[in-house]
Amino acid sequence: MSAPSLAPYILKRPWLKRWVVPLANWYADAAGYRKLGLKADDLIPEENAVVQLALKRLPPKEAYDRVFRLRRAFQVPFPGPSASPSLSSLIRVQCSLAHQLLPPAEHTKPEDDTPYISPIIAEIEATIKEREDFDAIKVVRQ
Repeated sequence: MSAPSLAPYILKRPWLKRWVVPLANWYADAAGYRKLGLKADDLIPEENAVVQLALKRLPPKEAYDRVFRLRRAFQVPFPGPSASPSLSSLIRVQCSLAHQLLPPAEHTKPEDDTPYISPIIAEIEATIKEREDFDAIKVVRQ
């Protein structure tokens, strides 16, 4: 189940939107995932049945792009053929320690950071809720 959101409340009020949107953009830039070439939806944990189903429903190109972004973000330069196999596997496992950012030309731009899996997750959750509601219906015969 998705967390409750204040976004609809904020977007309905222009005076509040003028204050919050620049702050939200600053926070997204400060989070650093755009500097790794990721989108916000790439950060959604996959250990959920709903997210797993949403990943299966992604169009093939979007699924490929997602895997490419994740691999590029967590890739570590390979030390070369002279390194021992245990060292290279250790380097691959500890890829988050390298923390090498992409060149600025390859950063995700704010206009490209659009949700691609969140709408699918919302649709799946609505379907599950509707199915549970229909399963809970009690038929009263007259």
